[in-house]
Amino acid sequence: MASVSLQNVCKVFDNNPPTINDVSLEIADGEFCVFVGPSGCGKSTLLRMIAGLETVTSGELFIGGKRVNDLAPSERDVAMVFQNYALYPHLTVAQNMGFGLRLAGVSRDEIKQRVGGIASMLQIERFLDSRPRVLSGGQRQRVAIGRALVREPEVFLFDEPLSNLDASLRTQMRVEIARLHRQYAKASAIYVTHDQVEAMTLADKIVLLHSGAEVAKYGSVAQIGSPLDLYEHPRNRFVAGFIGSPKMNFIAGRVTAINNGGVEVTTTDGHVLRAAVNPGALTVGSDVTFGIRPEHVEPGQADGANVFVREVQWVERLGESTYAYLRGDTAVPLIARLPASSRVSTGEHLAVYAPAHCAHLFDADGIALQRLVG
Repeated sequence: MASVSLQNVCKVFDNNPPTINDVSLEIADGEFCVFVGPSGCGKSTLLRMIAGLETVTSGELFIGGKRVNDLAPSERDVAMVFQNYALYPHLTVAQNMGFGLRLAGVSRDEIKQRVGGIASMLQIERFLDSRPRVLSGGQRQRVAIGRALVREPEVFLFDEPLSNLDASLRTQMRVEIARLHRQYAKASAIYVTHDQVEAMTLADKIVLLHSGAEVAKYGSVAQIGSPLDLYEHPRNRFVAGFIGSPKMNFIAGRVTAINNGGVEVTTTDGHVLRAAVNPGALTVGSDVTFGIRPEHVEPGQADGANVFVREVQWVERLGESTYAYLRGDTAVPLIARLPASSRVSTGEHLAVYAPAHCAHLFDADGIALQRLVG
């Protein structure tokens, strides 16, 4: 087993602003950690630094308690699965899976035994004598994963391994990867994805990364925690807006009252909203942003606090639920998830209710106020 520890790790290319800035992170033995964030946030770069494919500009990197900053990739006891499979087209499946073992000097009999066992587990044993060109995308990805598994490394690294697959295969392979990690629980896994569904379903721990100017201003890490931590208790507006699909609704307003039940906000179009949060340093007149997730917006009555009556711009029926996109006071619609049986239609006016105990509130700097419940 091997833990992974990053201490104030930075990566700078030439004279550009830092790509990775001040990342400190502990990944425990056997933990499944997912790096997620917007395009260009440096998540693949961070993974490649752990693999040894990129140098560390500053900071310390440890695997299994051993400092590895200056070690070659082959000396780190990690195995990496790439986005593009990286299979040798002239080699058979068995030869691709056993290639690293052969370079390491493992005996032919042991290679055959290990490759056969992993191929059976991945249900690709019938392709062992085939070449990659005859395989489907999902089968090729299984071969790439099998090549990593046969090495029995201390740490598995996955760099967006499912992004080239269609939706149904991604779901299937997600289940496979989760099952494989349970079976190989002795090894830690670090997985890079831009898909938050993958992050939420696979991760024991999520590392959400900033991008752009926020990297230099705040550091690369926006928040670290379990999937539910980030969903229920986002640290700031960026985290709240990134985690969750569809994204959280944000409504600008100003504090008009503070009491034991939380904070009352009046929006720019005159709606009164209550949020069950600790006001902290807020005062009456403070500019804030009220946040509510689409799944927490309910059909409501036509008047009262936390109620909106808005025109339906578009309806999205997904079978298990219906999403109504309501005209807002800005160009961004208010999204409500309704029951699948809802018969709401475009052009009608709909009353919806945003419960105070489900609401989030963010100050003028985008920092989340502590919720009183939930």
